Amino acid sequence: MSIRVAITDDHLLVISGVKAMLSPFPQFEIVYESNLPTALMSALPEVNPDILLLDIQMPEIDGLELCKMVKKKYPEIRIIALSSFMESHYIKQMLRNGASGYLLKNVNPPKLCKAIETVYAGDQYLDESIKHQLLDEMLTGQKRNGFDIPLTRREKEILKLIAEEHSNQEIADTLFISLRTVETHRLNLTQKLAVKNTAGLVKEALKRGLIE
Repeated sequence: MSIRVAITDDHLLVISGVKAMLSPFPQFEIVYESNLPTALMSALPEVNPDILLLDIQMPEIDGLELCKMVKKKYPEIRIIALSSFMESHYIKQMLRNGASGYLLKNVNPPKLCKAIETVYAGDQYLDESIKHQLLDEMLTGQKRNGFDIPLTRREKEILKLIAEEHSNQEIADTLFISLRTVETHRLNLTQKLAVKNTAGLVKEALKRGLIE
C-alpha cells in the first residue's frame, strides 16, 4: 500500500526536487503538485492525499493560513511544512495550525522519507536542528535571529498597508482576502515583532528595515 503525497510550493523547481528525491522509493505515490493554494483546495477532494508537503511562502494565501484551512476542511490529511524559515514563530504557528511535521528545504532524501512515514503513522516529526533550536530558546528565553525576522510575501504586503494607515477592512478589500485573514496576519506580525499595538508595529518595522 503506497502513501499518497501532495506537494504545494511556490517554486516549481522545489516541487521537481522533492519528486526526484521520492522517486526511488516505491512506497510513495505523488498524487498532486501545485504552486497555487486555490488550486490545491479545489483538487483535494479528488486527489485525496495522505500527506501534504506544504511551503509557507506562497502566493494568494500563505502556508500558515492554508494549513489551517486544509485541516479544518480535511482533518484526515497530515501536513508537513517544508520551508526555508527556521524562525521559531513559523514553526510554532504551523504546529498550532495543524501541521504534524516541520522540515527545512535542505533536507536529504532519507530524512524526508522518514518524516513522511513518521507522520503517516500518526506521530509528529521535527528536524533535529529545529528541536535543538526550540529547546535552546525555551531554556535561554532568547530567540535566534533576533534582528532578522523573515516575513512572508503576504505579511510584507499587509505590513506596508498598515504603515500607510489603512484599516483592516481596507486591507482586505485591497488584497482580495477576508477580514479575518487580515486580522490573523496583523496578530502574527505583532507577535513576531514583539509589540503591543499598531504604532509599535510600524516603529519596529521601520527600525528593522522591513518597510521604508
